[in-house]
Amino acid sequence: MYLVTGATAHFGRQAVEALLAAGYPVRALTRDPSRAGLPEGVELAQADLTKPETLPAALAGVRGILLVLQYGMDPAPLLAAARESGVGRIVFLSSGAVVDGVEVQPDVIAQYHADVERAVQESGLEWTVLRLLFPAINSLTFAMQLAGGDVIRAPYTKAAFSAIHELDVADVAVATLTGDGHAGQTYSLTGPESLTQADQVQILGQALDRPLTVEDLDPEPVLEQMSAFMDPAFIGALFGLMAATVGKPAEVNDTVERITGHKPRTYAQWATDHAKDF
Repeated sequence: MYLVTGATAHFGRQAVEALLAAGYPVRALTRDPSRAGLPEGVELAQADLTKPETLPAALAGVRGILLVLQYGMDPAPLLAAARESGVGRIVFLSSGAVVDGVEVQPDVIAQYHADVERAVQESGLEWTVLRLLFPAINSLTFAMQLAGGDVIRAPYTKAAFSAIHELDVADVAVATLTGDGHAGQTYSLTGPESLTQADQVQILGQALDRPLTVEDLDPEPVLEQMSAFMDPAFIGALFGLMAATVGKPAEVNDTVERITGHKPRTYAQWATDHAKDF
């Protein structure tokens, strides 16, 4: 039995479906099973990571955990319960913002994920860390703008990302969670190509058969506006990560292919897969 946390959100949901498709017994941890909407055959475990008393039942008989966390959530109760329940393995979906070999991380996003990585590594469980920076699903933020026209307005349109399809993340998660040879490894996951946000919009336009254009916004007013209703430190860190990629090609590696045996899906494939979402 494999347990997936964050099972009703992006990455968790795709991993649940991939485990099920591969024939593995999978249990999805959710606070509200009635709203999970997961495929038939998935076992639903009603539990809450902030309520330690709900965790032992969810962990009974579990061999491995895919840990997908909402930013800021404390993994300590789950890790303690997993150790007590005899769980053998944990795979943590982390952030590519983490910098190795430094005492203090450059921003709050990196610091949070580095702290969770450390907790996972010190948990006593066999561990693997998967890091990704800018997943292709970030493009879903364009959907609201596209409902009103064919222009995408955003800061840092020349920022370059090697956007990764969430199905590739799920495939890697399943391979590392169920297979051998990944213990103690930290893997950086990328898509197959470096693309700017402007490049992505053009590819998305082709998938939607719409003449999309981009308009680069001054980041400061956007940052100020978003900071009014979101954590300013988090948004500032996100903007800093984007600013650092302007004019610099994104890293592209072969990790997905080495671990899964297939080439990573392109952004064009992602755009086609998600055309209905726009």
